[in-house]
Amino acid sequence: MLINTYNQKGEKIGQTRLPKEIFELPANPDLVHQIAVSQMANRRKVIAHTKTRAEARGGGRKPWRQKGTGRARHGSIRSPIWRGGGVTFGPTKERVFKKKIPKKMRRKALFMVLSAKAKEKLLISLDFLKIEKPKTKLMAEIIENLRSKIKDFKKGSVLVALPQKDENVILAARNIPNLQTIEARNLNVLDLLSFKYLLIPKEALKVIKETFMK
Repeated sequence: MLINTYNQKGEKIGQTRLPKEIFELPANPDLVHQIAVSQMANRRKVIAHTKTRAEARGGGRKPWRQKGTGRARHGSIRSPIWRGGGVTFGPTKERVFKKKIPKKMRRKALFMVLSAKAKEKLLISLDFLKIEKPKTKLMAEIIENLRSKIKDFKKGSVLVALPQKDENVILAARNIPNLQTIEARNLNVLDLLSFKYLLIPKEALKVIKETFMK
C-alpha cells in the first residue's frame, strides 16, 4: 500500500510503501475487542479496599466476660457485627483483574488496527518529526500546518508514534488537548483505538517492522 508522505509544513514530498504484512490485514473485530478488553483490565488499578476484622484497629481485649452478664458473648469489638468492626466479603486490594493473552494474538490485533487506520486514511506519514526546543507553540504549528493542507486530516484526536524517545517533542505535545506521544515500539491496540489519527514519521515505520516482525 502506498500513502502520501508530508513534511512538517504540510507539503507533500513523496509516497511511502507500507509493508503489507502489517498494514493490509483483514479485520477481525472479535479479536481486537478481546485484546482491548484485556489491556483495559491489565491497566486497572484496585482502589476500593475494606478492612477485615484482622485489619481493623482495636479489639485486642474481650469486651466483657464470657458468662454472668446476661448479654450475648463477644470476643472482639472489631467483629463484623459490631459498629466500626471489620467488613465481611467487602472489596479488597488483593483482587486481580489481569488477563493473559498470547503474544501472537496481541500482535495480530495490533496489525489489524494499523491496517484499518491506513485503509480509512487515518494514518499520516511524515518524512521526520523534529523540533529544536520543547515549545508547545512549535508542535501546535506543525499540527496546524498538516491539518490545513491535508484533506483527510481534520478534527480529531492524534497519537504521535516516535521512532525513539524525544524529550523536545514529548514536552511540546503534552499541553496540547487530544494529542499524545508514544514510542513506536510501545504501540498497542488500546491506545490506537483511543485516538482517531496516527501521525507517524518514516523512521517509526522501520521501528514497528523491526519490533513486531521478529
